[in-house]
Amino acid sequence: MRYDLNLLPVFLALMEERSVTRAAAQLGITQPALSNSLNRLRDTLRDPLFIRERYGIRPTQLAEEIAPTIQAALAQLDDLVVNQQEFQPDRAERLFTLAPNSYAELVLMPALVARLRKQAPRIKLRMTPFGNDLTETGVISGTTAMVLGRIVDPPDNLVVQRIMEDGLACVVRADHPDVTGNMSRKQYERLKHVNVLPPGRLRAGLFQMLEQRGVRREVVVSVTHFLAVPEMIAVTDYCATLPILVCRALARDPRFQVMPAPVDLGTFPVEMAWHVRYRHDPAHQWLRSLIMETAGELSERR
Repeated sequence: MRYDLNLLPVFLALMEERSVTRAAAQLGITQPALSNSLNRLRDTLRDPLFIRERYGIRPTQLAEEIAPTIQAALAQLDDLVVNQQEFQPDRAERLFTLAPNSYAELVLMPALVARLRKQAPRIKLRMTPFGNDLTETGVISGTTAMVLGRIVDPPDNLVVQRIMEDGLACVVRADHPDVTGNMSRKQYERLKHVNVLPPGRLRAGLFQMLEQRGVRREVVVSVTHFLAVPEMIAVTDYCATLPILVCRALARDPRFQVMPAPVDLGTFPVEMAWHVRYRHDPAHQWLRSLIMETAGELSERR
């Protein structure tokens, strides 16, 4: 029996996105082209595969049953082909999808893009949100090259590697009426605070560290991204406890003063994780190596 292997990535994209629109965007094709491929796949497998619902599509029982086999088969084909290819970054034209958390996107990605511009100018990056669940990033299915941040309870098909560590410091506005130079523990506890909420199960991180050290903190504003913090600090007497590499950038702004935390809050890890199918992919190996070099340089600056 003859069939088109190009239809299989379409199937996996639909399984992951549960939406024709999002699957087409992921594959970089039009919706009519994707619908045409889906119709051909339905004819080949003699099953509807996906049922339209109010807010997307739902896979049929057959689709659920064959998805793991198709995913594994394509992974083996990928390994077979890419291992025979030599990767030349200065000539390569490729798109990598990455899912950095807000910290990695702010601290690591600009430095990585600068290196790519010099070493591999034709390589493109696409950022996708690091949500509350690794499944949402696409890394578990392999459609996303890697996630960057703090990886909690990864499944067996992900490889996790620590790339750097960072610590925590405090930032207040430069003309703060009560804080000049270093901050005491009593001053820290008297101030009102802006807090950055990381995704999912990581939300207790800083709270737990402070609790373990017996330090109280009154949080009056919680935000979802580091970029929201500076303007709030600049117009209030609030304090923010942020990663040192984020504070390092704020220290260049004359509106702010950065100082050590009043107690040692330790460090936190920054990790990257990728699907096992990319373990021996030369392009992915090169990109991971570049990320490690970039993270190492940032750690030295810290």
